[in-house]
Amino acid sequence: MKVVLKEDIEKLGNFGDRVDVSDGYARNYLIPKGMAWPARDKYIKRIESLRRKKEDEKAKLKEAALEKAGKIKDLSLTIEVEAGEEDKLFGSVTSMDIEEKIKESGIEIDRKDIQIKEPIKKLGVYKITVRLHPEVEETCKVWVVRK
Repeated sequence: MKVVLKEDIEKLGNFGDRVDVSDGYARNYLIPKGMAWPARDKYIKRIESLRRKKEDEKAKLKEAALEKAGKIKDLSLTIEVEAGEEDKLFGSVTSMDIEEKIKESGIEIDRKDIQIKEPIKKLGVYKITVRLHPEVEETCKVWVVRK
C-alpha cells in the first residue's frame, strides 16, 4: 500500500515522502497512529501545503538567526572576575556568564547555543561561537579581565 508520511520515521522516510509499505503495517500502525495518510490526491495536496508552510517557517527562523548573527558579530563582551597569581581565575567563566552579558547588550539568546571549546580559567581574550540555527553560527570576542 502506498502512503504519504506525516512525519519523519526512521528507516522509512521523511515528512511528505510517498512510500510503499505492507497493507497491515499501513492499516494497523501508521494510519491509526497519525503517522501517515493513504497516498490519495487529497492527502498529497494537503501534505504539499503543509510542506510549504514548514519551509516558510524554517526560512523565517533562519532569517531571524541571521539578523541576530549580525548583531553578535560586532559584539565585544567584557567579563570582570577575581583572579589570583599568574592570571588564574578563582573558578571559571561559563556559558551562563556569557549569556548574561549578551542579554545585557539587548540580544536574547539561550546559553545552550553558546559553544565554549574549553573552560575559561585564565584572563585574556577568547573567541566564543554562538550557534543560532543549524545553518547559522557567529563568533564574538569575550574579554576576561581582573576586577
